[in-house]
Amino acid sequence: MSHFAQRCGVHDAAREQAVVQAIAQIEARGLDRVRIAWCDLHGQTRSKTLTAQAAVRALREGIGMVSTLVLKDTSDRTAFKVFEPGGTDSLPGFGQANNVMLLPDPSSLRELPGSAGSGWLRAQAFFQDGTPVALDTRRVLEGALARLAQEGLGLRCGLEVEFHIYRITDASPQLDPDRADWPGLPPQVELIHPGYKLLGEDWYDMAEPALRIVQHTAQSMGLPLSSLELELGPSQVEAVFDATDALTAADHMVVFRNTVRMALRRAGYHASFVCRPPFPNIMSSGWHLHQSLVRLSDGGNAMRRDTPAPQAGPLDAALTLSDLGEHWLAGLLRHARGMAPLCTPTINGFDRFRPNALAPQSVLWGRDNRGAMLRVIGDCGDHATRIENRIGEPAANPYLYMASQVYAGLDGLAQRLRAPAATESPYGSQSERLPTRLPEALQALREDEALVAGLGADFVAYFAQVKASEIARYEAAQDKDDFQRREYFSRF
Repeated sequence: MSHFAQRCGVHDAAREQAVVQAIAQIEARGLDRVRIAWCDLHGQTRSKTLTAQAAVRALREGIGMVSTLVLKDTSDRTAFKVFEPGGTDSLPGFGQANNVMLLPDPSSLRELPGSAGSGWLRAQAFFQDGTPVALDTRRVLEGALARLAQEGLGLRCGLEVEFHIYRITDASPQLDPDRADWPGLPPQVELIHPGYKLLGEDWYDMAEPALRIVQHTAQSMGLPLSSLELELGPSQVEAVFDATDALTAADHMVVFRNTVRMALRRAGYHASFVCRPPFPNIMSSGWHLHQSLVRLSDGGNAMRRDTPAPQAGPLDAALTLSDLGEHWLAGLLRHARGMAPLCTPTINGFDRFRPNALAPQSVLWGRDNRGAMLRVIGDCGDHATRIENRIGEPAANPYLYMASQVYAGLDGLAQRLRAPAATESPYGSQSERLPTRLPEALQALREDEALVAGLGADFVAYFAQVKASEIARYEAAQDKDDFQRREYFSRF
């Protein structure tokens, strides 16, 4: 009789070999429990901790997970009425808080740093009949990359992630049972560096104990960490990673955020990937996504141009970008407003789009210009030629952030779009503005035909309904600052 992985159509000789190797590693490392982790709509990992024996069985048979985890908003409330007739009519396979199945990827096995004897496996969701759950966001990116591959192209991405680390001074607001709420308060914290001294070496010394935990955690999980830096804001830091293929980069972002937060918490720190923590005089955190197209035939950079196009001036994309690169750039610009809620998915994140804050405000590109939404980097002949999108917030789901880039770029390729002139005044331009509120951004996504076609109308409707739950609770909250403190700073 076939096992579940075979019925899912994903199990072949190579996966069976990976399963055997994973079982051998579990035994050799003496792991007595394994976390089976799945990434939810909001980029957070949910996991089931299995005994080693049960984890070995789950590699072929999967493990059940309540399906409402696919339907949660940012507070962990279910955004669909799963127990009411018709409540999940738009979501075939869901209802009555039934089970879906998590199937682990045996090649993802890691030993979890800081939790002795614990292994970690990444999983994806399937229905019990072996059908893939299309709402699984990793599957959304896989579909986008498969579509890109039909053009003979792949996507490489480098991560540049700003976030905040605080030292916990009093955990009682979060852990006092008399103050528990849904969602609850964060702990009380203090800064690890006072800020406003960008790359200050002496400030780095103050932050070094926490940053060593970040470094060791990332490297223990096999992440290609390149640098750790002090950012401008109080207690703000930045992690930079070497470029990889897009799916691997998205996996790395999920692993980095969640394992670093756990490791820092064990050491008495609170790490937050929320864009704007709830304190005065903070600096917003962004997630700058570096991206380049590669030819699948030879791995070469398809955005690179060897010589400037004839008559190309200093503000023309064709000065340094290939035709493919310019089409991709123009596609990102055309769909900037529609992609906004996938790159900046929280109410909190839209407060970042303000002038002269090293954050974008308008739909513009610039040549090595950090005030523009899109920054083109690299001269002719540069193998590292790339586009940096500065629209994202560090709390974004990486699979959706990257999928939005693919579908926007593909439309640019299909339409052979040309980019406007580069900006030299990113905050003084009268160009089209990015959305300033999450509801506006969601409406822009609904109206973007290319993104809806790529992501699927069903997925866009599902995403919008989950975000509508978050928006409704925010609008009903009497204390908006307290809402963001509990909803985002405590949990992200």
